[in-house]
Amino acid sequence: MRSLYLRPPVTGRRARIHVPGDKSISHRALLFAALASGRTHIIGPNRGLDVLATARALRALGVVVRRTQLGFTVIGGAFADPRRVIDCGNSGTTIRLLAGALAGRVDAQLDGDASLRRRPMSRITGPLALMGARIGSHKGYPPLRIFRSRDSLRPIRYVIPVASAQVASALVIAALAARGPSTFVQKATTRDHTQRLLLAMGAKLRCEGRTLRVWPSRLRAVARLRVPGDVSAAVYMLCAAATLQGTQLVVRDVGVNPTRTAALDLLRRMGATVTLSRRRTWTNEPVADLRITGGQALRNVVVPERLVPILIDEIPALCALATIARGTLCVRNAAELRVKESDRIETTVRLLRSFGADARGLEDGIVVRGGGPLRAPRNVRTFGDHRIGFAAAILAAASRTGITIRDSACMATSFPGFARVWREAF
Repeated sequence: MRSLYLRPPVTGRRARIHVPGDKSISHRALLFAALASGRTHIIGPNRGLDVLATARALRALGVVVRRTQLGFTVIGGAFADPRRVIDCGNSGTTIRLLAGALAGRVDAQLDGDASLRRRPMSRITGPLALMGARIGSHKGYPPLRIFRSRDSLRPIRYVIPVASAQVASALVIAALAARGPSTFVQKATTRDHTQRLLLAMGAKLRCEGRTLRVWPSRLRAVARLRVPGDVSAAVYMLCAAATLQGTQLVVRDVGVNPTRTAALDLLRRMGATVTLSRRRTWTNEPVADLRITGGQALRNVVVPERLVPILIDEIPALCALATIARGTLCVRNAAELRVKESDRIETTVRLLRSFGADARGLEDGIVVRGGGPLRAPRNVRTFGDHRIGFAAAILAAASRTGITIRDSACMATSFPGFARVWREAF
């Protein structure tokens, strides 16, 4: 069991760092390049365990995916039936998006680790079955068995009952190969990386509010597809910096897609000074440098429920920061946290309490009362969840202490090189 020791942070530092490429975009870049005609060079992707699982899966399907110094080169083409079970590891994005891409195209089985086998799949297998796909599961959970179809998938109109970009993306990808236009209505706004990248690659689709209209389309390769830094990873670093008096941190080249920046807005509402500079666009995605000055007086807020679906990955970070702010942070409408790599409501609360924080879990959220003293334990567990490991680092920074993070290997899921970047920053 791998452990990671983080030394006590140094206050008052000025640092410029980069975080890994955006994990959500990296998955989609690989998969869409595999579906496209031609050669795509993906520059600066996330190389964490989840994205590597997608790359391995595509190779198992006969796609040419080469690692390069700058990222990946993908040569698109038809999928072949894999010779063995495709291992999606711990990646929910891999298994769900692949299910949409493979529906009706091949005979394949998708599986993963014990954590992935606890994540619900009926949210995609149900609507894909309505489209005519034959997909079996184990009582609504992985492994998934996908069967080749003689006919093209049927177009459907479907109201997606959960606020999930993975579900919407899986259905949109499947609809690209249907025999007519499909319409999907989302319960709430979710991250729109799929729509932006598909449009850049020639797909015919229209987005009107929460309604997605998708026509059968063939994708074109993008010669140079550059992936911005992951804003979720950046938020965890910004939250840590916010706890340190006089610290000035700049995170370079971060994706600032409006469907991903709600956490930055909440940091400002809490009193943190967060600014953006050097704005530009990479393959339909807005990019900027993020700057924060630490040590500002912070106050907790009630998180608007409408924003929860687009900051779901940053909730553990905000809860960790809330421990040193005045007042009470309240997060509701976040039951989706219970079906992540861990039950993130339970594991976030357990982590906060291990530092002496006043936190309690709700059926669909978390309440944190800030302002009390923190007492860092000698070591903490991640519960196999990378976001819990990053939240522990924020709490250690707030406590001005070193910390040993046990079972830390999972942190490479989304943030390879975390320890090095942490040393550069603090």
